[in-house]
Amino acid sequence: MDLRNRIKESFKNVDINELEQSIDNSIKQNNDIVLPSLGIFFEIIWNNCSDEVKNSILDTLVNNI
Repeated sequence: MDLRNRIKESFKNVDINELEQSIDNSIKQNNDIVLPSLGIFFEIIWNNCSDEVKNSILDTLVNNI
């Protein structure tokens, strides 16, 4: 099983609060090990959002990098 599928499977049955807590904790840990999971989440968002949302994400990134 590849990394994408493992990450998706491990979060398959979590509720919105558990997902938010997991993301927040991953960011707070400041640990490079969690970056692949966050990248998978970002990929899911990117592939499933409108062009308007993509532009908002891009603006946020450009203005904060």
